[in-house]
Amino acid sequence: MSSAAPDEERTTPLLAALDRVLLRLAPPHTGAAPHEGGELPHELWKRALFGPAAEFLRRPGKEFRGRLTQLVWRGVGGGAELPHALPCITELLHAGSLIVDDVEDDSAQRRGAPALHKLVGAPLAINTGTWMYFWALSLIDELPLPEAVRGELSREAVAAMMRCHQGQALDLSIHIGHVEPRHVPAAVAATTRNKTGVLMGLAARIGAVAAGADRARTEALARFGEELGVGLQMLDDLGSIAARARRDKGLEDLRDGRPTWPWAWLCGAVDELAVARLQQRLRALALPGASEHDADALMSVLRDAALPVGRAAVRGQLQRCLHDAAALLDPAAHLALEQELARLEASYG
Repeated sequence: MSSAAPDEERTTPLLAALDRVLLRLAPPHTGAAPHEGGELPHELWKRALFGPAAEFLRRPGKEFRGRLTQLVWRGVGGGAELPHALPCITELLHAGSLIVDDVEDDSAQRRGAPALHKLVGAPLAINTGTWMYFWALSLIDELPLPEAVRGELSREAVAAMMRCHQGQALDLSIHIGHVEPRHVPAAVAATTRNKTGVLMGLAARIGAVAAGADRARTEALARFGEELGVGLQMLDDLGSIAARARRDKGLEDLRDGRPTWPWAWLCGAVDELAVARLQQRLRALALPGASEHDADALMSVLRDAALPVGRAAVRGQLQRCLHDAAALLDPAAHLALEQELARLEASYG
């Protein structure tokens, strides 16, 4: 199984946590799962679950959700002793969702390497991704926090996961070429808010609840996180049409008719008839005889029309988020957030 070079600073906590799970399941001295009483070598567990999970988790990612949890924790007075598992919760939920999404979309690449299902097969990849959901939830019970706080975190995580799956249902079922132009912006916004937005909102909420923030501040931080998630998805979609290095991702989104932000921005740049004509060209990409040139040509038109509107929309969304966060986080955490967002903007090209 091939793998990308690990980003040691960012992936070590997740890989170390994975090792701890393996040691509990199959202690090295006996090689057995004590609750089952049978001998089972480490190698079989690694082949079945821990190897595929480690393959994915060692790949370098932006890890911003965990970082946001840390910033909120410290920014509302949580102190220096951050529970080590706290930032892992949303990172594992995100990692699991990426693995499953790649199977559902039949994506070829993820984080600089083949998508996990291309390496281990779809059944094992799906099992690995969904196992990460339950692993993330189990980490909540290990947090050194009062039982009532752990219970609240569990409820909020389950509610967020439910909304994320609702957003994924929209993403999988909507082909933007078949949506009436007047409904395109709402379709894109609903899909984004119920996927990227919700999970980023959970990352902020987890930090606030664990640090003991009051209800009003926690809810405000969760709303801020959700809006930030929308802004970062806008940034991602912008990079997919603007950055040459991300051309393949932009073309994949285009061919699959995904509800991405360039289509919403297009609706603010041209009239409905022009949108409908481009949607007709999009639908034609699925017809026999459609070529790479046809996709490139449509991408160029979409980019030229949507890019000016998109750049302004992304900048406005992120600036509003920073403004809202200034009243919710202490100055040091707010400055760190601003620096993190600058880093992310640069990374998306």
